[in-house]
Amino acid sequence: MVEQAGAARLGDDPGEVRAEFARRWAAAIAPTVPSTADLPGPRLEELLAGFTTDLHAALRRQAPTAQRVGRGLVEHGLVAAETLERTLAFVGEHLLTDFDRPDETRHAMAVLGALAAGFSDALRDRTLAEQEQIRTDALKSARSAESALRAGEAKFRAVFQTSALAIAVSDVDGVILDCNDALLTLLDHTAEELIGSVSRDLVHPDERALVSRAAEQLKAGHEHVRTETRLVRADGELVDVHIALALLRDDDGEPAYYVTMIESLDEVRALQSQLLRQSLNDMQTGLANRSQFVGWLEGAVGARGPASLALVVFDLDGFRVVNDAFGHDVGNLILTSVAGHLRSVFDGVGQLARIGPDEFAVLIHDPADVPTVVSLAEAAVELLAEPVWVGDDGIGVTASVGIVVQPARGADAAELLRCVDLTVRWAKDDGKAQWALYDQGRDQRERARLRLVASISGGLEQGDFRVDYEPVYSLADGSLLAVEARLRWDHPTEGLLDPQTLASLSTCTGMAVRLGTWAIGQACEDAGRWHAEFGAAAPVLSMDLSARQVQEPELVATVRRVLRESGLPARMLQFELGEQLPALITDDQADELTFLADHGVRLVLDRMGGGNVPVDRWRRIPLSGLKFQGSPVQGLAEGANRVEESAAVALLTWARTLDITLYASGVRTEFEARRLVELGVTGAQGPLFGTSLLTFDEVAAILGKS
Repeated sequence: MVEQAGAARLGDDPGEVRAEFARRWAAAIAPTVPSTADLPGPRLEELLAGFTTDLHAALRRQAPTAQRVGRGLVEHGLVAAETLERTLAFVGEHLLTDFDRPDETRHAMAVLGALAAGFSDALRDRTLAEQEQIRTDALKSARSAESALRAGEAKFRAVFQTSALAIAVSDVDGVILDCNDALLTLLDHTAEELIGSVSRDLVHPDERALVSRAAEQLKAGHEHVRTETRLVRADGELVDVHIALALLRDDDGEPAYYVTMIESLDEVRALQSQLLRQSLNDMQTGLANRSQFVGWLEGAVGARGPASLALVVFDLDGFRVVNDAFGHDVGNLILTSVAGHLRSVFDGVGQLARIGPDEFAVLIHDPADVPTVVSLAEAAVELLAEPVWVGDDGIGVTASVGIVVQPARGADAAELLRCVDLTVRWAKDDGKAQWALYDQGRDQRERARLRLVASISGGLEQGDFRVDYEPVYSLADGSLLAVEARLRWDHPTEGLLDPQTLASLSTCTGMAVRLGTWAIGQACEDAGRWHAEFGAAAPVLSMDLSARQVQEPELVATVRRVLRESGLPARMLQFELGEQLPALITDDQADELTFLADHGVRLVLDRMGGGNVPVDRWRRIPLSGLKFQGSPVQGLAEGANRVEESAAVALLTWARTLDITLYASGVRTEFEARRLVELGVTGAQGPLFGTSLLTFDEVAAILGKS
């Protein structure tokens, strides 16, 4: 159901997820809570919040906590069969998705079984406690005065007649002296037929010896005995039952009566079977759910499965928009419509399931070929685009589709699900509303890249990162004006990774800020040592500063601390800002850059591709320089296209009027360098000056020669 989708998008706080889970669980079982339980809404949610914590622990293979939940329901008066039914249905549908454990199906089934077992055991203990109370009351009644005896008998009779459990009272020879209506209903007999009959005759012949042994155990001193057996109904049908036998003795301690309490196991098993079916199907669409689908997939990859299979997953694009715009009821209607469209395409072709809030999957055994599977997926996508009319609104959805086709036998179900999830992501990354076919080579490349991504933190801790420098030379006299810091990763197996690759990797993991902070510290330490040794001859340290780093609240504090610790004057530090950065930051963040500039740090706008800079960007940040690369530089090459040359000249001529320092990157030839000088550019870097980055020692060596 759509509410499930909302739950899955709660915040990252585990307490918030569990509180929401408990709230929806309470709503599901509230109609079944008896007034005697004394559990108003807030108290019920608080109780279920504790149980939710136990269920989450049970997913981590702490099964006893699930049994504790079942017992807890009974202990707090939540004993109705419908309460258990709704609980198992809700937990079975939502536990894995809400706690982001979608593939632990077998474990989830164990959790449901343990919960049901705990409930059953606690209910049975409660029944036995009632039985013990009845027996105790009966004994007290027999030993009390006549008036007390009459009162006790009246109480016993009330409990006896109204109990939901079947009860029979018999003498020491097994002759039935009394029975309640529940027993008459269970065995389809009248009171006249049962009273006076021998209880042993109601037991299946194969089970009578077992019951006789139980009676002997009571005579030998046991307070009560439990066992399972089979009784024979009036029509000859057998009934599986659980019986609890107790022996009442007279004042002399001699056996006087047997009290037998009987519970039908057929009803319990029927309920369990119904709950199992509900736990394997999606209530909203009627399709199989993820648990059942994973079971199908595990069967398909077994020794008796098909030779090949196709796994097709449809992930609805931006389905949250429908929920937010029209509400969950309309969202549910759309999901039902999607299920209907998929049935029309895949019924008789494959096994269809809803495996997520807005995700559907199809398993096809022995598909004819890949084009056939693709054709089916395309047909389904076309149907999904057809609008569902809700009032005056025609609502349609699109889907990103992942397709995996491969041999089945010997495959791994979890790996297949990983592959198809990855393929769905490819389809979304490539623009959504399309299908993608699993590519093992692409998968291997991405996994290798992701392994690098995941190991960035370890590489930083082990000292595998370093800062090298690209020299920036004066176009007037060839002196070293500045060095641009380049962060590099000397990976133990992949070798030295270039700055562009490293920047891409760090962005994927959110490590960009941490790496950037480390690089600022290391580069300023190097520049501080150069300044201490070479004084005014030391180059300015130039570093890229990303929008994400500018958005970091501690940027100013970090820069001031690093400058203080390294001894590098602020005027010797220069930050290069990407062309789009001024448009990506807030006024407060622009104020922090202004603070740095006011204290001497230089800010240069790194112009990636040329073009006029909107005036409002200049107003936000006090720039001290402008850097060009790409077409503004290449347009000045010897023999360049006249249109490109005119554009480059016009841009640089305009920039010269701003009265700030101009730099150029990617300079390849002496001809380009001369043209840049003519147009007011003072510093340059690029292949003309060498392609290798310099280490700390190599920069020091250059400075030592000057």
